[in-house]
Amino acid sequence: MKRDLACWLLGSLLLPYAASAQEITLDPVTVSTSMLEKRTSETGRNLTVIRGEDIRDLPANSIDEILRYLPGLEMQARGPMGAQSDIILRGGTFQQVLVVVDGLRINDPTTGHFSSYIPISPSEISRIEILKGASSSIYGSEAVGGVVSVITKAFEASPKPDGSLVEGSVATGMNGLLNGKIGGHLKSGKLTLAGGVLSNNASGQELRGIKGYFHNHTASLSARYQLTDHLHVAYRAAFDQRDFAAQNFYTAFASDTATEKVGGWWHQLEVGRKKGTSAITFRGGYKKTTDEYLYNSVSIPNKNVSGLWQGLVTWQKQVSGNTDLIGGVHYQQRQIRSNDRGDHTIQQLAPFVAASHRIGGLTLHPSLRLDWRESIGSELVPQLNVSYKLESWQLRASAGKTIRDADFTERYNNFNKPVVTGGSIGNPSLKAERSLSYELGFDWFYGVNWKISATFFQRNQKDMIDYVPTAYDDMPRKENLVPSGSYALAENIASVKTKGGELDIQYDYRISDHQRISGAAGITVLDSEQSGAVPSFYLSSHAKLLANAYVSYRFRRMHVSLNGLYKRREPREASALVTKVEKRYFLLNAQAGFDVVPKKLTLYLQADNLTDTVYSDLLGAVMPRRWIMGGIRFRL
Repeated sequence: MKRDLACWLLGSLLLPYAASAQEITLDPVTVSTSMLEKRTSETGRNLTVIRGEDIRDLPANSIDEILRYLPGLEMQARGPMGAQSDIILRGGTFQQVLVVVDGLRINDPTTGHFSSYIPISPSEISRIEILKGASSSIYGSEAVGGVVSVITKAFEASPKPDGSLVEGSVATGMNGLLNGKIGGHLKSGKLTLAGGVLSNNASGQELRGIKGYFHNHTASLSARYQLTDHLHVAYRAAFDQRDFAAQNFYTAFASDTATEKVGGWWHQLEVGRKKGTSAITFRGGYKKTTDEYLYNSVSIPNKNVSGLWQGLVTWQKQVSGNTDLIGGVHYQQRQIRSNDRGDHTIQQLAPFVAASHRIGGLTLHPSLRLDWRESIGSELVPQLNVSYKLESWQLRASAGKTIRDADFTERYNNFNKPVVTGGSIGNPSLKAERSLSYELGFDWFYGVNWKISATFFQRNQKDMIDYVPTAYDDMPRKENLVPSGSYALAENIASVKTKGGELDIQYDYRISDHQRISGAAGITVLDSEQSGAVPSFYLSSHAKLLANAYVSYRFRRMHVSLNGLYKRREPREASALVTKVEKRYFLLNAQAGFDVVPKKLTLYLQADNLTDTVYSDLLGAVMPRRWIMGGIRFRL
């Protein structure tokens, strides 16, 4: 424990110590908790918010790397710079975090491993909100550990004046690195446009069988037009392509020298009308994902094409000065066409209602959702959030139910192959995971520059899904299996109790027009107890202690930014790979830049994994050592 504290004290160097009275930036308006516009301090929930302008100076090359250093958020990275990362919140599994872009979910029906493929260029982001804890009463399945909500410049109603901005960067470095991005936005009268392109490429460091290469590209374009004073329409089209070495991303076998290509399109439409005290909004979206996974050079690739259609209608009414009401209906159609998993379609429909009522300093947020899923059943999902304002303190509490449906991989993996001699086998009979979550916490606003949050939480889960070693004779389906095969069957195996605590600090201090410091830090302690004789890998892989932080300092033409994390978890070993997951590791990234032309042209130098740490988040998926790069940034 002393070593843990020592590493965290080292990490705390990332957070400056100062305070002054400036404009409020740590209590922004959010819609992530209940789709009702409220200050974060009034929601009864623990939220972390990072603004788009703060992202620009951080030493991060992709959105998943940005998320990696936000307080309380654990990213289990398999590869660098957007190759693949699993998102973990409050000790859940990688399938138990929902990702939302401008109000619509983007989690892929095939697998939760694709959740970090957010099809938005960084230049489009207005802010990212991390909602921690149970959120299924509003968002449905997957919103167990929490929600990552991305709000973009074109889709949000912005009071900003007319103007335009184009910004970009080019970087090169070790391991054949060549990265580039460009994007911008334009606001002119009733029209707002935004878009951009992000490209990360490298030949990569040496792995056991191949090089850890990647070629990851994202391009997006969005527009919003105010048709009348009360009516607006917004649309987005985005393309995302990831081509990367996937050696031991999913297995711990020495024969695994995998490569993978994941591509997709994302279309999103929003039409909204707001007049007086009521508003109605329609959101529609379609996501298509193609995935080709090749285990090794002599194997047959798995080819999957998934589709997600969805429509969301919400109606909001301000009943009185103290009471707001919102109701809606969410429809989804999930599809997969696969040479490995077969062809399947599932329909889902969910009406929901939420309210906010203020009595003095007390605010109540009840919500209720009825989630119906074809061939799976229905779930009634309630939740209550409570907050109480006491001068600079905000006391909060929340209790709610969550659900998580099995994805197509868990239900049908290896179903469509002619012969399967070993591996993970899906199970169509899986029940939904269910849990009850409770939390109690407070926010303390010290002046207008500091926000300190502490939260204690507990989640009681049942019917957790994981793969269990199963003999051939005990397999429920044997059509393409062989008696001598070694198999693991997806099953509802356990009840799990997770309890823990979070301490988050957010800081923003604008010293002058030329000098500003901002940052955040968090520490999360978790303990999970599992019933049943079979231990679950995914439940035991989360960090028992996680500390992560970022800080950015700008003074006139110079800026310095750091982000880092410390993680302690269960160690694991794989003798076949001569590799292991260490019990703990500390990681630090740094960037320094100088404005050759003030606010227009910047030269910068960056070091990822400055400490040259040898580490893996998941067994066998070795992450890169120290990586030096440099480049230029421009703003017009």
